[in-house]
Amino acid sequence: MADSSRNDRVGEFRGVSGPYWSLRPIGGGPEWEAVPEHIRPATRDERLRARTAYENARSRGEVA
Repeated sequence: MADSSRNDRVGEFRGVSGPYWSLRPIGGGPEWEAVPEHIRPATRDERLRARTAYENARSRGEVA
């Protein structure tokens, strides 16, 4: 999913919390809440970019 209120940040849908949707970065990390009206399916390129950024950070030892 892409959150337009956060510069199209890509995250995985985790659930609903009241009026908000909970999203989590690809590969893990702190969840954030988003207004459903600002969420849309991420494009294939956005998903690939997010996964590549995570894998690069992992290879540098920045994430587990």
